[in-house]
Amino acid sequence: MPSLRFLPVSPRSLLRQQGRALWWVVLLVLIAAAVGGGLWWRQRQAAPAQADAPAGRGGPGGPGGRGPARFSAGGQTQPVSVGVVRRQDVRVQVNAIGTMSARATAVVRAKVSGELTSLRFKEGEEVKAGQLLAEIDPRSYQASLGQVQGNLARDQALLKNAQLDLKRYQDLLAKDSIASQQVDTQAAQVRQLEGTVAADQAQVDAARLQLSYTRITAPIAGRLGLRQADRGNVVGPSDATGIVTINLVRPIDAVFSVPEAHLAQINQRLAQGAELPVELWDREQKRRLARGRLGALDNAIDATTGTIKVKASFANEDGTLFPNQFVNVRLQVNLLENALTVPGTAIQNNYVYLVQPDGTVTQRRIRVGVADGDRVAVEGELKDGDRVVVDGIDRLREGAKVAVIDSNAAARADEAVQEGGARRAAMRNLTQEERDRLAKMTQEERRAFLRSKRNQPGAAGPAGAASGTVGGEPATAAPAPAASAEGGAPGGERRPGMSPEVRALLDKMSPEERQKLQAMAPDERRAFIGGKMQAAGMAAPGAAASR
Repeated sequence: MPSLRFLPVSPRSLLRQQGRALWWVVLLVLIAAAVGGGLWWRQRQAAPAQADAPAGRGGPGGPGGRGPARFSAGGQTQPVSVGVVRRQDVRVQVNAIGTMSARATAVVRAKVSGELTSLRFKEGEEVKAGQLLAEIDPRSYQASLGQVQGNLARDQALLKNAQLDLKRYQDLLAKDSIASQQVDTQAAQVRQLEGTVAADQAQVDAARLQLSYTRITAPIAGRLGLRQADRGNVVGPSDATGIVTINLVRPIDAVFSVPEAHLAQINQRLAQGAELPVELWDREQKRRLARGRLGALDNAIDATTGTIKVKASFANEDGTLFPNQFVNVRLQVNLLENALTVPGTAIQNNYVYLVQPDGTVTQRRIRVGVADGDRVAVEGELKDGDRVVVDGIDRLREGAKVAVIDSNAAARADEAVQEGGARRAAMRNLTQEERDRLAKMTQEERRAFLRSKRNQPGAAGPAGAASGTVGGEPATAAPAPAASAEGGAPGGERRPGMSPEVRALLDKMSPEERQKLQAMAPDERRAFIGGKMQAAGMAAPGAAASR
């Protein structure tokens, strides 16, 4: 039986093996702890993100993925501005681009050649038909007239003598004392001289007409342009530019094109004897220039553009319209009476948010019609007097709670802050004499005086910033004035346009907040005031009515 041999194991080797095993155990424990900690941290970060994530289809926010979950029916109240649904007449209009055209144009030219001796008009003025405009040197035409008048007088004398001879010859012929041939010859001579006198009279009339042409008059009434000839120039009928141009601009016409699709409706209205109103607007579509009516249609459609030219007439009594002026045209082709309308800003993807009596909103699907200004004709489940959201739509969803606020409240508060700062800056830079005089003024006179001081070059601007000197002293930026105890605007003046909520908000602000508000930019100031109002739960007077 073989004997067993045991290899000797040293204590150091045994310790090395135990250390390696322990190292692996510790490493595995650390890996497990890191994995578990990462999972815990991910779950902790995912919890608030899931609460704030957009509500997708089938998610917490409801179908459609519209709006954050915190805006749900049980969430925060969202401030919105509303508009009223009402029934009114809506105009169906066709928009076009047009050009003004003078009703008549005349180039004033000289009818006879000569030197201009005088100009009797001012450029750009209104003239009447037949009014004297210029004069040409008449001396040569007066001489010609005198010459033909002399020829006429000579031939008239010869005719008179021949007529007397004929009378005597006829008396002698009656007594059979002269041959009849001599009488006939004298009669022929009389007729010949009568023709000469008639020709001389025509020459006199022609010379007198040429002389009258030396006085140049206006052929039509209208507005004069710039003169094209000066005194001392030799002018004539062949001049291309003439002396001046006259445009008849009262009334004046506008020429524009409309699509042929509207032609049948326009013809139908004209056949019924209706007058189609036309409005002219400026280039930015912000200011209405004139109102008129449709005058005439062209007799053919432009095959290239598929449009037809239309002419509308305008009284132009104030003379603000000029020929070749660019205008935006709005032609009214129909009128929808008593149509249901909503503000244009309330419509989003053929939906509106209707504010219900309980302070929540609900969506209403509508059919959008024609637009007239800022109102749009609609069809849907709405009735006259309903309120729809016009500002803050992107923060809403079905059933969300809302608080109706005045959209102009923050803007009015911002204006009050700026006005108050400018007033304080102007007051600081007044001289003692101006202060004494200001104390004796009425409230209206004081406002006008301070406004004039702020508008002076170098005066403080609306925000109270200095750009120069006022009253001989450097104008420096003034801190925001504190609101008065009576709830007025900064500077101690009560502003009529400020709502009580804004006054109360300004009263609650600390001096530090007012100084911070004054240093902000206008946009930041509006956002700050709006946030303060929302945090305080303030609403405009209309919000109280909505509750």
